[in-house]
Amino acid sequence: MLFKDRTAAGQVLAKELAAYANCSDVLILGLPRGGVPVAFEVAKALNAPLDVFLVRKLGVPGQEELAMGAIASGGVRVLNDEVVAGLGLSETIINKVAQKEQQELERRERLYRDDRPAPDLHGRTVILVDDGLATGATMRAAVRALQQQQPDQIVVGVPVSSPETCQEFQTEVDDIVCAMTPRPFHSVGLWYDDFSQTMDDEVRDLLHSAANNQQPSAVGV
Repeated sequence: MLFKDRTAAGQVLAKELAAYANCSDVLILGLPRGGVPVAFEVAKALNAPLDVFLVRKLGVPGQEELAMGAIASGGVRVLNDEVVAGLGLSETIINKVAQKEQQELERRERLYRDDRPAPDLHGRTVILVDDGLATGATMRAAVRALQQQQPDQIVVGVPVSSPETCQEFQTEVDDIVCAMTPRPFHSVGLWYDDFSQTMDDEVRDLLHSAANNQQPSAVGV
């Protein structure tokens, strides 16, 4: 089965998350950018509010693909102690990288949320949505950051995931819903007919539409 696009994938995922429909404490958080079109459809079907949860990887200087940690919405920082200790990374180096990534995170927060305040996550059931899970590194950072904001439950929902990663998350969150776990998996994009990049304008449009209970415009959709 191939998803036509992220909108169609979100509609499929929403059916799998139907148990959370019409619950006053549920909040849907999309991981930008590709997770937001999926999350929009989930929020609409579940009659739940939609927002974004931004995560920025903290790459090791000179080895940026290697994550020494991550920062996330709400001023949360999560460090990979094994990497930090193994490479002998100083607090100065970590802070320098974190400061740069924090600026980008704040830029995106302003761009996507405008003047809307970040939601209070304490005591809520939060459903984190992305367009798929391969290694799960970004989602894992989001979960760890989210835990520090003390929601009542953390649920991860994705249209497609590698079987192994979906299994791993069962012990890391309160609930994990993967609409498909094909084997062999290879990559997230393989399971989409259209996996073109989601643009900032589309993210803004979807969040604005959700906040005002409107249909999104044709921009990027």
